Amino acid sequence: MTILAIDIGGTKIKYGLVTGDGTLLSKDEINTEAARGVEVLLSRLRWIADRFAGRYDRIGISTSGQIDEVNGVVMHATGTIPGYAGTDLRGILSERYHCPISVENDVNCAAIAEAVYGAGQGLRDFLCLTYGTGVGGAIFQDGAVYHGSNHVAGEFGHMVTHVGGEPCNCGGRGCYERYASTRALVRRVSDRLGRYAGGREIFSPALMNDPVVQEEVDRWLDEIALGLVGLIYIFNPAVILMGGGIMQEHYVVEEASRRALASVMPVFRNVKIIPAKMGNNAGMLGAAYLAARL
Repeated sequence: MTILAIDIGGTKIKYGLVTGDGTLLSKDEINTEAARGVEVLLSRLRWIADRFAGRYDRIGISTSGQIDEVNGVVMHATGTIPGYAGTDLRGILSERYHCPISVENDVNCAAIAEAVYGAGQGLRDFLCLTYGTGVGGAIFQDGAVYHGSNHVAGEFGHMVTHVGGEPCNCGGRGCYERYASTRALVRRVSDRLGRYAGGREIFSPALMNDPVVQEEVDRWLDEIALGLVGLIYIFNPAVILMGGGIMQEHYVVEEASRRALASVMPVFRNVKIIPAKMGNNAGMLGAAYLAARL
């Protein structure tokens, strides 16, 4: 069995062919051009699917947004892709491609990939967070993703950590991702330096020796730890997986873990906070795993 796996992000659409046992046969990406709206996105998905015509048996889609994974519908999405909310992805693609199609939230797909192939192997329960433009979350419970009563559990990025704080694109204020995302760190450091500094540059020796950068990184790590403390108290997890490109900086995971564990009661300190392993392929591999089991 061969699956066409597609991971839809706000900046890039990653895609490739994956075998039923999770072997990635090919991988490529194109720009999402999200601001051009859902019709342009759909045309890109059709272009990808047509490009591989006759070479796959199923399609697995990982996408940002709040997803009804049973029916393959985007229930809610921020304005990153105008018109995306309410899109019946499975229905639209099924009209043209007569094969089984799975649609699932991107962080849920990442958690599944970690459970099957990565840092979550052998675990029945764990939390998975990804830090990037926002903060995504997934709850892996009793060997499967927990979706909640309305398919949308795990929106950790929209926990309110600062009452009356910065406005968020969800319509609320003071959300965790406004303070703990990679975007938040980049924004604050860039403002302090008076020029743009990306995540990789921030953790270069040159900038990490700058007291201004050190101060902002320390503030950011405290914000990450603040959210982790709340999740530890609520879920009492054995393991928390930390994903996103910035978490490849082992210092970040180690220091966020140290600060979080120092802030919880001793009985909760059994939790292990560790990096996710599957990197940028996690969404595709999780989507392929789900499609293979339709």
